[in-house]
Amino acid sequence: MRAENKTSATENMDLLVDKAIGGDAEAFGSLYDIFIDRIYRHVYYRVSNKDDAEDIAQQVFIRAWKAIKRYRRTSKPFLAWLLKICHNLVIDFYRSKKGAIYIDDEFDLPGSEESPERLAESEYDQKLLRGIILKLPDEQQQVIIMKFIEGFSYTEISSSLQKSEGAVRVIQHRALKKMRTMLEEGANP
Repeated sequence: MRAENKTSATENMDLLVDKAIGGDAEAFGSLYDIFIDRIYRHVYYRVSNKDDAEDIAQQVFIRAWKAIKRYRRTSKPFLAWLLKICHNLVIDFYRSKKGAIYIDDEFDLPGSEESPERLAESEYDQKLLRGIILKLPDEQQQVIIMKFIEGFSYTEISSSLQKSEGAVRVIQHRALKKMRTMLEEGANP
């Protein structure tokens, strides 16, 4: 039964993509609704600024709409195509900023039932983690964000990055090892 649901969802996604390729703005709007949160979170973790993340996420879909007629279905899912556009826009963003990286102080903190001390610890932990992730090489950043922040499967990550699942696992292992070393050395964001 589960495989049938997955097949049905894939067929529905393919139908939406086909309609969007044909110029159906409503179908593209549905694709936007399906993927905007994942794209936004992915961008936000890369640029660490809410306003910039919103702008870039919107640009991803503007570029996708403009290029949708050139999209060709391959073994890669539609999301992989969006993530490629996303990756290119993030690179453009940093080129325009000339390498300036900043961490904004906005956090989605747990509910107010927690003590102020715990909230401060949580904020510090999030800032530390973001800082460490941003110090990783680009490819390692992508894998860590996609796997642990976005919850992508190895198949989705490998498809998006055009690497084998084994290569993705190796990249993840190296990134986690490097993060552990930075934490042990007391790396600060």
